[in-house]
Amino acid sequence: MAAGRALVVVLALSWANALPTPSELDFVENVRDVGMPRIVSGWEAEEGQIPYQLSLRMVARNGAVFSCGATIIHSEWGLTAAHCTADRVTIVIRAGGRALSRPQLLFETTDYYNHPEYDESLTRVQPHDIGVIKFNQVLEFNDLVQPIRLQASAHMNKNYDGIRLQTSGWGRTWTNGVGPEVLNWVYLLGTSNERCRAAFGGSTIVVNSTICASNYNVTSQSTCQGDSGGPLVVIDVDGVPSEVGVTSFVSGTGCHTGFPAGFIRPGHYHRWLTEVTGVHFNWDPPSTTPRPPTTPEEHSEEDDDASSSSSSSEEDD
Repeated sequence: MAAGRALVVVLALSWANALPTPSELDFVENVRDVGMPRIVSGWEAEEGQIPYQLSLRMVARNGAVFSCGATIIHSEWGLTAAHCTADRVTIVIRAGGRALSRPQLLFETTDYYNHPEYDESLTRVQPHDIGVIKFNQVLEFNDLVQPIRLQASAHMNKNYDGIRLQTSGWGRTWTNGVGPEVLNWVYLLGTSNERCRAAFGGSTIVVNSTICASNYNVTSQSTCQGDSGGPLVVIDVDGVPSEVGVTSFVSGTGCHTGFPAGFIRPGHYHRWLTEVTGVHFNWDPPSTTPRPPTTPEEHSEEDDDASSSSSSSEEDD
């Protein structure tokens, strides 16, 4: 089916915690690299590689258990997707560790705040799919537990088309596949909102506060069920990682089918985040305005040294 005609249907990426059926275990894609499960065609994380990643297990009012991701953004706060925490009665959080069975921290909370424009009574994908979780303790940061910086409001509408991004999680390794024990990550390429909207047939779900990303170098690379609420990260203009997206949705045809995945831009929500948490998460990106050309009198050997040692890696400008 042509991309322009496909898919106004999208899947939220949280998933009920159930034992895999034999048919799920029979996927060739899941077993082709024995001992190397994938987020979807990604790689296993090293210990401490992604210290801001959190694993969530949420219990709904009917007793069902769901899995999601999240990120540490402060010693007392985590960031996730609103559909992960909506109508949940308790949240179990794992932090600091690549294996779910060996977290550095394991604790529970019941406090979360979803964006007021996200309607928790609806079960369909919608914009403003963002929320924060209040920890019931103050995290002590170390090599395995660290916060990540959020996208600056100055970059909230930045076009990341063609920019290399990274996402991670313990979500399923293929559509209807199994979830791994070890944290996985994968590179994705930013996709303009125009191209993303066209891929979903002009869907109104793709709005200014949406950021989309497609496969990096393998068509199947993507997020999948269980990755919701996790991070989409860029190496920013100052060389520091920033979370530019919160994992929200994929195509209704599946996780591995080559259509863009959708994320929520936290840069749009700084005012609300500060109102809820009392924490100022915004920051001012360095100016990228080029210096005026020097005159011959102003040119010096010092300028030559600075020029030869400067970095040219600002690929996301």
